[in-house]
Amino acid sequence: MANLSCINGKCNDDPAVGTHICSVGGGGSSPPSQTFKSFGTLKCGVKSFPQFRCSPPVTSSTKASLTLNYFSQGGDGGSPSECDNKYHDNSERVVALSTGWYDNGSPCGKMIRITASNGRSVTAKVVDDCDSVNGCDSEHAGQPPCNNNIVDGSSSV
Repeated sequence: MANLSCINGKCNDDPAVGTHICSVGGGGSSPPSQTFKSFGTLKCGVKSFPQFRCSPPVTSSTKASLTLNYFSQGGDGGSPSECDNKYHDNSERVVALSTGWYDNGSPCGKMIRITASNGRSVTAKVVDDCDSVNGCDSEHAGQPPCNNNIVDGSSSV
């Protein structure tokens, strides 16, 4: 697990980010550690995967799962990055965010800080959506949907 916070762009307590933030019980923000329910499932062969349209509220200590992605042509994502329609070398510190945090591209090009449980941190540029709704097709390189708390980083991250 890692903590996610925004460092350029207004992510903490920003109403513009709130359009795809999960809340449970019909109002207000839920604690970052809250488990948020999916709206459905997507079948990929014999396995089923949850689908999410929202992500936990972003605070200075939002828990996220850091996963590895190859943003180069022929890599994990299949297509070029959503933000700039380009492929990225693995030497670049770039990330894809779960659909709710990606918020229709509002954080594109912005830098976020990712802090590991040991206290070490790194900044990375948001270049893509880690699709939490769709997957298991050629557009997504056969991969299932992302969970709602994913920061999918290049090997440099």
